[in-house]
Amino acid sequence: MPDYKKVLAENVKDARKALGLSQEALALDAGIDRTYISGIERARRNPSLTLIAALADHLETTPAALLTPPEKERAS
Repeated sequence: MPDYKKVLAENVKDARKALGLSQEALALDAGIDRTYISGIERARRNPSLTLIAALADHLETTPAALLTPPEKERAS
């Protein structure tokens, strides 16, 4: 079973960078502290489903996409 905190961390970071957002900008948009975004991206935080859904909205993706392991991990 994948480590979903790491999967979420990688997917949030990739989606944020693809939109050209800083951690601070994403945090401001989502109404949370920048250090919380940093914690998510380092797999140190375990955000609620509600927050995952809000982040997905701000990152123009879906909660399912944020929790889907990269292709290389699914093949293992």
